[in-house]
Amino acid sequence: MRVKPGRWLVFAIAPLLCAAADSTRFALPPAPPKFDPPAQGVLFADDFSHGLGAWQTDQPDVWSVWHGMLRADLPDQKQLRSVLRAGDSLWCDYALDFDACMMRGVDKGAVVRLVGESGVGVDLRGGAYQDIVAYLREWPVGKAAALNADATWNHLRIEVRGPRMTVRVNGEQRLDRAIARARRGGIALAAYTGGAGECTVYYDNVIVTAL
Repeated sequence: MRVKPGRWLVFAIAPLLCAAADSTRFALPPAPPKFDPPAQGVLFADDFSHGLGAWQTDQPDVWSVWHGMLRADLPDQKQLRSVLRAGDSLWCDYALDFDACMMRGVDKGAVVRLVGESGVGVDLRGGAYQDIVAYLREWPVGKAAALNADATWNHLRIEVRGPRMTVRVNGEQRLDRAIARARRGGIALAAYTGGAGECTVYYDNVIVTAL
């Protein structure tokens, strides 16, 4: 049986595309910043050097520790999500600091004052978005421009004090919003494929301090 030359080209390119996708998915990010919790006021701190014993997740196969960093990897489908939870439902006023490095996809972030399925989500979006968006449950409560390069560590600090939340990205304040309905709760880190249909993200240096 004769095969047209064009078909050989398709057969030859397909394995190369698969290899490229795999290399991106399993590529390691640069070394994370130094883990340096403050001397006082720490409610929770984790650099993932001892596994995930302090966390609970809805999808264990999504989350793992790679080379001392937290890694979340979702299947390549749109609008998939998973969270990794920690903390105390009685926490009220606190700051959540963490470092995040997106390798595939655009969405990375956390949830604060989380009780059950209710909390305040903060999504730092890369790619063409370059912004940060906050949600109270499914309702948007704030959005601002925020530069954040892929394959680069970005630092987020989310402060919840009384009825307000402020968010800093790489040291610059980007959001200051009312969140009166979310009064207390723990934290979560998030993995979300969104419309891009892919997500491989690394987290490290999670610190929660009382305010």
